[in-house]
Amino acid sequence: MLDLLPDTGSFRDPSGHVYVIGQRVFRTVMPSAAADYEFVRSTGLVDQLVQEGLLLPETSVRPESLGPWAASAAYVVEHPTIPYVSYPYEWCFSALKVAALLHLDIHLRALEKAVTLSDASAYNVQFQGPKPVFIDHLSFRRYRDGEFWAGHRQFCEQFLNPLLLRSKVGLPHNPWYRGSLEGITASDLNRLLSAKSKLSWRVFFHVVLQARFQGAPTNGKKARAATSRKLPLPALKSMLRSLRKWIATLEPADRGKTVWRDYAQTHSYSDPEVEAKRSFVTQFVSETAPQTLFDLGCNTGDFAKAALDAGARRVIGFDFDQGALDQAFLRARSEELHFLPLFLDLANPAPSQGWAEAERSGFGARAKPDAILALALVHHLAITRNIPLESVVNWLLKLAPAGVVEFVPKQDPMVQELLRLREDIFPNYSAENFLAYIRAQAQIIKIQTVSASGRLLVWFRRLSDGRSAS
Repeated sequence: MLDLLPDTGSFRDPSGHVYVIGQRVFRTVMPSAAADYEFVRSTGLVDQLVQEGLLLPETSVRPESLGPWAASAAYVVEHPTIPYVSYPYEWCFSALKVAALLHLDIHLRALEKAVTLSDASAYNVQFQGPKPVFIDHLSFRRYRDGEFWAGHRQFCEQFLNPLLLRSKVGLPHNPWYRGSLEGITASDLNRLLSAKSKLSWRVFFHVVLQARFQGAPTNGKKARAATSRKLPLPALKSMLRSLRKWIATLEPADRGKTVWRDYAQTHSYSDPEVEAKRSFVTQFVSETAPQTLFDLGCNTGDFAKAALDAGARRVIGFDFDQGALDQAFLRARSEELHFLPLFLDLANPAPSQGWAEAERSGFGARAKPDAILALALVHHLAITRNIPLESVVNWLLKLAPAGVVEFVPKQDPMVQELLRLREDIFPNYSAENFLAYIRAQAQIIKIQTVSASGRLLVWFRRLSDGRSAS
């Protein structure tokens, strides 16, 4: 019997489904989609996009690879795995922007081959490092002369409107998108936009008019008349190019200084201490050689870069500061780092959600790193968020079999600042307890003090059977 798991995010598409067997990913192509599948491949489009790294590769395999799951399939293909699946509500503004541009570029390339995209889901894009790649081969189908852009509304809700929320209103899309998995409707965005923003022809066309249509009573005769009208191919291409040109110019309205964006330049310890910290991380990564490293509280990516230079294959970073994330993402692209910084509130990570609470997997279900870095993080969870120190340590050690965790003592200026306007209700917050909690379930390979205030770096290796290391 095959140890096969249907992918819970692909159940909506009748054209085919995704299945996972161990580390292998398969896709079925059902008979209803076979003609379009064959036509699209005959144009050479798929080969070109794969060769340029814009589309996830596929390899035809024998249907027996899926056993009874492929009994009615016309084709079965295998795709390479994505090391870490991320979602649009975890992307920073810059990542969502490059994903939107990729989608438009692929659609324009497809139209040159008489091919179109059947939808415009942001979930059809994944990231390999900071580079977006399109993953849904069954979104491609033969273009029908004069047809409207079927995915226009979806593109606006899942790409354009979330970008405009940050660009025009100064609010990040992440909490909204996480709460509404299909994106942001034109009606909702329209209520937030200023009168000045609505004077823009593009905003008026893609947001204001759509909001009016969505709020108008349904008239069957008018709806049928609207969908029967023709949209010439040049007009469709012009719409896509106009959108692309516009999105390429969008920037966050809140581009000022954020809490942690400039932390690397304004932290409370000296350059020699930073170098000691970097050296510790470099030694850890050199000796453990992780394939996937999580950098929790990655800020702008200084230690992610150090880890990559030391031999980590890829780094997935997590932070909640929008300015730091945008800076980290743009840095990863400009320096060609295999580093993907994602939005995450560690005290409130994304849960499994969607249909049957399984359509989009939560952070915990996807978190399978070989190692973690948790630098200048523990005190924020334990003191700022009131999470017991033991609980913080236990959670971190469950994430990966090895890692480096930093402890910042109460006498450190940063912790003193956190305590300045509140009562110290943290009697268990001490280096002694911190080390004891680690030793209860992991071996401490190395400890180093890296600041005059007593900051500790701890290199741990988790014990597989839960035995105490003391």
